[in-house]
Amino acid sequence: MEHITPWIILIIYVLTLLVFDFFVLHKKNKPSSVKKAIFETLFFIINALIFCLIIFWSYNSNIIDNINNLSPNQAVIKYLTGYLIELSLSIDNLFVIAIIFTSFKIPNQHQHKLLFLGILGAIVFRAILISVGLVLIHKIKGMNIIFGLFLLFTAFKMLKKETENKEIKQQKWLMNFFRYSNNLDKGKFITTIDGKKVFTALFGALVTIEFTDLLFALDSIPAIFAVTTDPFIVYSSNIFAIMGLRSLYFFLSSMLQKFNYLKYSIFSILVFVSVKLITEPYVDIPEWFSLLLIAISLIIGVYVSLIKADKNQIKEK
Repeated sequence: MEHITPWIILIIYVLTLLVFDFFVLHKKNKPSSVKKAIFETLFFIINALIFCLIIFWSYNSNIIDNINNLSPNQAVIKYLTGYLIELSLSIDNLFVIAIIFTSFKIPNQHQHKLLFLGILGAIVFRAILISVGLVLIHKIKGMNIIFGLFLLFTAFKMLKKETENKEIKQQKWLMNFFRYSNNLDKGKFITTIDGKKVFTALFGALVTIEFTDLLFALDSIPAIFAVTTDPFIVYSSNIFAIMGLRSLYFFLSSMLQKFNYLKYSIFSILVFVSVKLITEPYVDIPEWFSLLLIAISLIIGVYVSLIKADKNQIKEK
């Protein structure tokens, strides 16, 4: 019974944050200002860091099934590394989300509701994918090499990707399976047109967001296996990063086009974790090095993007 205590704490913690977010931070369903988005982003980051204390306590008290025999400090470092990997790989998802909202013409006041429901879906679907991934990596010898090669393929494919617009158009075929209207009907998911029940653009955007998250999860979940195969650390770091992604979107939505060079940071992170997965049986790469490399990659990507954006603004003037 004691081994499930940390899982119960995680579930209660996550549900509490989601309830607070939906019924307190966004109870009036109004568009988020940049100031509010900054506050919410910091709120979720701080809570993700606070959860480090629960991680440390769980492994220090031996009340969790510690399958990898991690010390409390090792568990915390792996949690932070996994959190940073998931957050960095999710940044690419922000660009796709922005295009989905534009493609379905979703106004600002409805975007938070869609992202919130998207988070709920992600919590369920990622739990399933993580469970399947852990079974595969433990049961099939050499699965870490297959995951590593898949991530390497994904990294180079990402560099060659022309535009996300084409990708979204390809995913909108999903709506061919539904009776669908561009009518929003005051934020409803189902409306009536000519006496027939049809799905609205909000439903279309939600389905596309969920499907897109599944595609991104196929990249991010194998990536975190390069850090650890401990189920509690994998799932907790994944969920906290996803919850912070929503507020991060509203914070960066007006500046997304400035971060063009972040894809090279994400590319370098994907290449690193793929190499780490492939060489895991032969080379032991310290977690502090992984954490440092990921942080430096992101900082360089943000810095170069902002510098280039400023130079382009000067040229336009």
